[in-house]
Amino acid sequence: TGPQLNAQLEGWLSQVQSTKRPARAIIAPHAGYTYCGSCAAHAYKQVDPNITRKIFILGPSHHVPLSRCALSSVDIYRTPLYDLRIDQKIYGELWKTGMFERMSLQTDEDEHSIEMHLPYTAKAMESHKDEFTIIPVLVGALSESKEQEFGKLFSKYLADPSNLFVVSSDFCHWGQRFRYSYYDESQGEIYRSIEHLDKMGMSIIEQLDPVSFSNYLKKYHNTICGRHPIGVLLNAINELQKNGMNMSFSFLNYAQSSQCRSWQDSSVSYAAGALMVH
Repeated sequence: TGPQLNAQLEGWLSQVQSTKRPARAIIAPHAGYTYCGSCAAHAYKQVDPNITRKIFILGPSHHVPLSRCALSSVDIYRTPLYDLRIDQKIYGELWKTGMFERMSLQTDEDEHSIEMHLPYTAKAMESHKDEFTIIPVLVGALSESKEQEFGKLFSKYLADPSNLFVVSSDFCHWGQRFRYSYYDESQGEIYRSIEHLDKMGMSIIEQLDPVSFSNYLKKYHNTICGRHPIGVLLNAINELQKNGMNMSFSFLNYAQSSQCRSWQDSSVSYAAGALMVH
């Protein structure tokens, strides 16, 4: 229910410091709030509702094979807190590029990678709830060159201080049910190996280098479900750095759904971070 969810979000946000505000972009998880609500709060606390007017939400496609990016066909996303309006003007600009397809209503309703960010977005922005719009983008399994193209396209939006990018991603999905069981025994218990692997990826993201991030994924195949949205963000940042913009990204929190100790176990990792423009 609305009041319950509101109280939960408020509780998580109240326990976190805002040290990286105003964030221009955040990376935050999209699992059930019981698992990652407190982790996500670390990212959402960095959002400044006083300056944010457009929020781009980039989520990976979990249900439909998609080689490009897709836009929603609706005008409004409902949340238990209040409705969020999709920015039809920006959607129009994106359509014109010919780089996007339309997601079916079914895909839109099935996909949780964007949906899980809507209540948090609503909560972070509630002091200005009638003054902002959202731009949901479903990101497909992009090639590196497509990540570059989309990065270039979004970079001009990222350059605007009144825009915020929310990049939706969980980190390592480990265990038999995810068909991923990389284990570096020198790290100790399995969950420590997972943490080491994730933190390696996180520090590469903090270096803001899309090529290193691609190479890391090729080497370890870490099951970071939002790797393509992250790739698009890194390429957009890269584009702006070429034009002399000074930015830094910091991860603020890391968590695991459970601690894996045996091959039978499984877990999902979560990380929250924020991009600042200096």
